[in-house]
Amino acid sequence: MKGSVLTAYIMTVLISSTTPLGIVWSSESVHPSMAVLLRMLIAAILGLIIIFVRKIELPRNPTAFKLYAYSAMGIFGGLLLTYMSTSYLPSGTISLVFGLSPIMSSLLARRILDEEKFTRVRKVAITIALFGLTLVCFDRLGVNPDSLIGIIYLVIAVFFFCLSGVMVKSVKIKIHPLSTTVGALMLSLPLFTVAWFFIDGTLVISEWKPRSVWAIIYLGVFGSLIGFVSYFYILQNLAASTVALITLMTPITAVAIGIIFNGEFITLKLAFGAIFVMFGLGLFLFGHRLRL
Repeated sequence: MKGSVLTAYIMTVLISSTTPLGIVWSSESVHPSMAVLLRMLIAAILGLIIIFVRKIELPRNPTAFKLYAYSAMGIFGGLLLTYMSTSYLPSGTISLVFGLSPIMSSLLARRILDEEKFTRVRKVAITIALFGLTLVCFDRLGVNPDSLIGIIYLVIAVFFFCLSGVMVKSVKIKIHPLSTTVGALMLSLPLFTVAWFFIDGTLVISEWKPRSVWAIIYLGVFGSLIGFVSYFYILQNLAASTVALITLMTPITAVAIGIIFNGEFITLKLAFGAIFVMFGLGLFLFGHRLRL
């Protein structure tokens, strides 16, 4: 693996692993709807500057706007609900639920894009992963009954992210990935603004704590811009199976980061749930190598 590719791979893993905790921290003293709005605003401004400096084309034709709209669906619907879930769930749980996104994406692609039917191995994998998710949910409900609200938010968020990804695949257009990101951000920013106005509508900057502000900046620069570029770069230079390993590594590292830096704890039920989720996901991604 080349040095630049290895660096991008490590960056992608680190950013993906720290993003759930960054979301939790950014929402500590800043309302979640404002925290995500500021994050997207930072990313959009930086993206526009890079596009202008590097003279990257930002297409404005109907096909491009369809792509931006599908991408914005995942950004707005997915991120807003993820931020809202932080009031009820720790960062480790958020990462574990999002770890199931490849499975949900495949389910949606099967229905929308008419992709091939699931093999027996994949059906078993889905059952194992869902059992693990059930254990995680029951664990959180045992700690805090209101966690059900956060879990519902999070499952819908994953649905929007995955639906967006599947719909993007249906758009045939050659476009720079940064243009896609900036176009989607420009469409989603008004939606985030309206959401903030109706959900919260206050702007008490004096109550914002430094950790929340720095977390918003980190997510705007790294989580929403550099992370995307790094991910696209490794997609171009590595096998799909190697990239898929990130999905397996991220929940584990995210849970560890939450324990070390945010004082989160892991119960026996949560540990077993996480094991089932990760095993089911691994079987789903790589089970085709088994002869069953």
